[in-house]
Amino acid sequence: MTAHTSLPRRAAAELIGTAGLLAIVIGSGIQAAELSRDTGVALIANSVASAIGLGLIITLFGPLSGAHLNPVVTLTAWWSRRTGGDGLDAREALVYTAAQTAGAIGGAVLAEAMFGRTPGTFATQVRDGGHLLVGEVVATAGLVLVIQGLGRIGRPRLVPAAVAAYVAAAIWFTSSGSFANPAGTIGRSFSDSFTGIAPESIPGFVAAQLIGGILGLVLAGLLYGSSRSPRPAAVETRTLSEAGPVDGVATDKAAYETIG
Repeated sequence: MTAHTSLPRRAAAELIGTAGLLAIVIGSGIQAAELSRDTGVALIANSVASAIGLGLIITLFGPLSGAHLNPVVTLTAWWSRRTGGDGLDAREALVYTAAQTAGAIGGAVLAEAMFGRTPGTFATQVRDGGHLLVGEVVATAGLVLVIQGLGRIGRPRLVPAAVAAYVAAAIWFTSSGSFANPAGTIGRSFSDSFTGIAPESIPGFVAAQLIGGILGLVLAGLLYGSSRSPRPAAVETRTLSEAGPVDGVATDKAAYETIG
């Protein structure tokens, strides 16, 4: 990343993007549960809406902030900076994480309000058990591997579609339903709905997500090597040109690091 927008604008993009993501995930879950008593049908509707919405949000906000929408993805960007690659410094990572968490809570409250429910009601759906935590480790590791892998093989523009597809699949193939996002997990605790999670289940899920993030980074390193190798100048120039101006400055946000 050679140039970028101001930190306040990037933080605003992360806040709004994460709020939009949670409004989509929770809102589609509420709508699906109201329209069908069949859990399978409701999950299909929720997963499709979540995947489509996520892909659109990444495409829209990626050029501004990278569209992390997820503290785990932000931490991988911070780690990349520490190991000599492009990424975020500690202050930026902290601001991103705070914005994502605030956005997730705001998005949950908005979703509840849209459907005439009482905003701010905590979820009562307890999600515990070791098998669910294993599912969260797998879901988060896979998410990080998809993002890191595409970035390291030089195909970052596939990230919006690839992440959306992965999230849609992971909602089905993981036992936990693939929260894979600490901010999103906190936000979902503010909705006593189909997609909610009781506050007492948050610590275990967040710990599993952090472990999954580390595992994803390790796997990306083993499979694709270090992310510190600079790209050829010709490739860099083309990417910056295609990215377009933001705040009057050409911005390379092609990594589009994000999450579900």
